[in-house]
This record gives sequence, structure tokens and C-alpha cells, in this order.
Amino acid sequence: MTAEEPRTVVVTGASTGIGAACAQYLDEKGFRVFATVRKQSDADAIVAPGRSRLKPLFLDVTDAESIAKAAQTVEAALDGAGLAGLVNNAGVAIDAPLECIDIGELRYQIEVNAIAPVAVTQAFLPLLRRAHGRVVNVSSVQGRVVLPFAGPYSMAKFALEAFTDCLRQELADWGMHVAVVEPGAIKTPMWEKGRTDQRNWIATASKEHLDLYGEGYQAYSKFHDRNDAGAVPCDVVSRAIFHALTVKTPRTRYVVGTDARVFARLGQICPDRVLDWVTRKAMGLGSVRSSRRG
Repeated sequence: MTAEEPRTVVVTGASTGIGAACAQYLDEKGFRVFATVRKQSDADAIVAPGRSRLKPLFLDVTDAESIAKAAQTVEAALDGAGLAGLVNNAGVAIDAPLECIDIGELRYQIEVNAIAPVAVTQAFLPLLRRAHGRVVNVSSVQGRVVLPFAGPYSMAKFALEAFTDCLRQELADWGMHVAVVEPGAIKTPMWEKGRTDQRNWIATASKEHLDLYGEGYQAYSKFHDRNDAGAVPCDVVSRAIFHALTVKTPRTRYVVGTDARVFARLGQICPDRVLDWVTRKAMGLGSVRSSRRG
């Protein structure tokens, strides 16, 4: 690849939502983009007229063989050059009370959102190091502030935040930067899919569990619906990712959306019990009962 050719980035989870918007945005900004997908129909959608630099890359982020093959494909395309950026965006959202969450589902949530970014980054780091490339991890404000009934998702995103902070320090000797993007409510199919597919907790919960948590979970769902009404477009996240990939001194964290900034600030200034009260109040849940015994 000659010096005049565009810098190359890999964006995972690019079939829909933030990943698709980010891949298209970076293509428009002049990057050559490998956008990872799992289905041929999604690959066909990416290969659109006028997008010669946007290339589909088949990748299952939970499969070691698939990750290795994708890295080999990108290395061959680079022809000795380095990789300018890796955007770890692929993720799933599974909501459920922690008492009720299926452990297999919890493992899957953590596997996709926290372990897979480590595995993918390991595979692409040799290529990134050649170009002093950057890593951008797409997390969530729920990786900093927890909502009841979103525990599985937050557990995974908290882990992703820790991975980001540690990797940033470990790669500093090579002049490589690692940033995390923390959106709030974004117009993306991920949350709606989580509520309608087989991982919809309210549709599969036992009567015993519904008696315990059904009312609270419904309040949580309504809270999400209210937030969704003010969700910002995926392109807002794309701009943050572009900034993290291109500016001379990128931020370590990009908090995206008014709701995300409010919750992140509350998490910084509120004692835990005050934050619990504020969160439950905002969600329409009852007051926290005292644990003291008479």
C-alpha cells in the first residue's frame, strides 16, 4: 500500500446500529474500512455503489478461528502496512433481574461485550503496532452507572471499561492510544432486539419471578422507552469515534448524549445511597427500604 492510499480501520458489529453508521461515516471521511458482519445479506448491503473503500469482513467475535481468519484477511490487504484503528463495537444487551438471569445468558453477555474485545484486540495488535494505531471501545454510560435490571449489561460494560484503562497504559510505550466511547440513549436496534427476541426476560420469566420483579421490570422498561424518545442518532457516536481515531491528543473517554452526561456526572458526585435513591426515583420505583432491624 502506498503512502497516498487511505488509512485502514476495522469496525466490529457493523451490520446495524452504531457499527453500520460508524463504518459508513469513516468511509465518507476517507478511511478504508473493514466492516465486520456475520451474514451474507449484511455483507451484500455494505457492498453498495460509491463505497469502494468499505469492505465487508466476516467475523464472529466469539469464535477464535473466525477472529484469526479475519486478522489474516486484513493483514493480506495491508500488504506490509499497519492498521490505523480498531473499533470494538460488537455487542448485545440482555436485561434481567440478577436473581433470575440464566447463567448461560450471563456468560454470553460477558463473552460478547467484554471478552470478545480482548480476543479481537489481541489478534489485531501486531498490525496496529506497525502504524501506532488506535483502539476505540464502544461501551456505555451503564459501564459507569448501574440501573436495576440492567445488571448483566453493566457487568460486561464495567469490564470493558477496565480493559480500556489497562490497555491504554500498557500500550503507551508504543505511542498507541486507547479510548472508550460511552453513549446514553442511541437510536439503535440493539435494545429493541433484546426486548423482542428469545432473551426478552418478561416473556420467559416464571410466575414466581414475575411476582417478585415483574412490576419493577415493567417500570424499568417504561424508563427505557422514555429515554428512547430522546435518543440521539448513531452519527453522534460516529463523530466521537472519528475524533478518537484522528485528533493529535484524543480524550480517554467520550460521553455521548445529554442523558449520558447527566448520569455520568451523578455517578461522580453522589454517594452510593443518594445515587440509588435518584436512580430509583427516576425509574418510578419505590423507596429503598432500610436494612436496619428494630
